[in-house]
Amino acid sequence: MKLIHEFPVLIIIIPLIFALIIPLVGRLNRILPWIIASTITFFCFLTSIFLLFTVLDTGKISYWLGGWEPPWGIEYVVDYLNAFVLAVISFIAFIVSLYSGRSVEAEINEDKQLAFYSIYMLFITGLLGIVITGDIFNMYVFLEITSLAGYAMIAMGRKRDALVASYNYLILGTIAATFILIGIGYIYMATGTLNIADLQERLPALFHSKMVLVALAFFTVGLSLKLALFPLHTWLPGAYTYAPSVVSCIMAATATKVGIYAMLRIIFGVFKIEFDIHFIPIANILIVVSSMAIIAGSAVAITQTNLKSMLAYSSVGQIGYIVLGAVLANQTAMTGSIIHILNHALMKGALFMVVGCIVYKTGIEDISGLRGMCKKMPFTMAVFTVAGLSLMGVPLTVGFVSKWYIAIGALNAGMGYLIPVIITGSLLSAVYIWRIIVNIYFPDELPEPELLYTDGGTEITDNDTYSEAPWSMLAPTMVLAVLCIYFGISATAPLSIAEKAAVMLSQ
Repeated sequence: MKLIHEFPVLIIIIPLIFALIIPLVGRLNRILPWIIASTITFFCFLTSIFLLFTVLDTGKISYWLGGWEPPWGIEYVVDYLNAFVLAVISFIAFIVSLYSGRSVEAEINEDKQLAFYSIYMLFITGLLGIVITGDIFNMYVFLEITSLAGYAMIAMGRKRDALVASYNYLILGTIAATFILIGIGYIYMATGTLNIADLQERLPALFHSKMVLVALAFFTVGLSLKLALFPLHTWLPGAYTYAPSVVSCIMAATATKVGIYAMLRIIFGVFKIEFDIHFIPIANILIVVSSMAIIAGSAVAITQTNLKSMLAYSSVGQIGYIVLGAVLANQTAMTGSIIHILNHALMKGALFMVVGCIVYKTGIEDISGLRGMCKKMPFTMAVFTVAGLSLMGVPLTVGFVSKWYIAIGALNAGMGYLIPVIITGSLLSAVYIWRIIVNIYFPDELPEPELLYTDGGTEITDNDTYSEAPWSMLAPTMVLAVLCIYFGISATAPLSIAEKAAVMLSQ
């Protein structure tokens, strides 16, 4: 039982330890790193579920590292918001781990595969650390662990463009980290503490301080770069497009969501809503920027011919929805924002997994190459359809739930003029998703069949072959698609947690 009380730190330490163990034992068997990654991420998921139920049952959990009382020591805190995000991140990490085995073999050179799993565990460690820590500098450290691991994983792509994308991300990520670190320095100079709970108590008396205003400005720019908020998103399309599919999947489904969590925790948890609205017009600025992200990201996605690139620009628009719901600063909109963290992780995770399945079987990334693909990969294309409809916000899918809450929140905030923005973003999403669905199921013309072999005088072409991805890739992908429908029909459980988190942030 005593071990259970150590879960807040074990969820960080265990994947960190195995990030170091994988290079030592991974050479014994090629499949061993995949087994370790899947097992450890499953442990993290079970741990996060335990922490979530504990918070729902008994309230906030506070864990003091080394027994040092905060604010002198580092504190790990689990409340409604980060318990929810921990569960989302660890679940996606587990599903992607299951999926990764064949995908990594196909898209990453053999001499880098062992390093990939080690770096992948570091990446997960950083994500979970950002979410669970109650210390703002500790959050920065974990943010940099995540970023450094992300740079390395993107660079493992076989195309030369992957190195360029990784380098671009490195440059902009370093700039973002510098802004965040300067913000931390200013906040420490003003308050003398780095503990988030302590900052919440001390800052209200300092809201008129220019040092605090400057700190908020640095935090806003730095975190906007990290989460790829328009127009500071320029690193994201290249990173998602040229990275190996498994890397695109884990980053699209988790990394930007954790960046959004950090923004929610700092801007609304540390600085408070009344400061963001009444003392400085940061909320108004972010409403304009997020609205532009919804429209611009979706519009540019329509123009793309590469499937990964289209999904990357789609993520820019979806990030806009999450930020818009948060900065509307009422309980309903913020509930929609928080629930969209889960919903977008499911939708975009499934879509990038579909791309990985297609690349594994055919090597195709271009949208034009998907003509008639439903005949070859019917289950994979069914998953794409479900996740695509969710992205559009069709009723009975997860995308509709969060957009509905954000729209109602806009009305409650007296900003009904944002409703056309939300609807326009959905319509633009419908354009780029529907053109692919039509291409898959109702092509104007099929590509010329390729002769594979002759069987007893009968020519067998590639149009006659059923060629799904392996079940180790297809099954995790289908799980996410099923959840897109399940939580679209019965969203009571995640919504109740998101509502509690929204109330906590609104106080």
